[in-house]
Amino acid sequence: MKMYILKTKGTAKIPDYVQIRDAEFILSSHFTLKEMNASLSRNGMAKYKDRLMGIINDLPFGELKQFDL
Repeated sequence: MKMYILKTKGTAKIPDYVQIRDAEFILSSHFTLKEMNASLSRNGMAKYKDRLMGIINDLPFGELKQFDL
């Protein structure tokens, strides 16, 4: 399944966020890194946590990355 991931840089008051979108670019998950475990569990993506964490850590802010689950 084709998915997209985007990491956005926050400000001093707003934290950094991660968006995960499906092939039609519909938002599947939106979370801060601190809330990642809970958000992925709620959206049925907990089994992909290690893989997603690797992608998120390597992804520069503001860059859209396509990946397959």
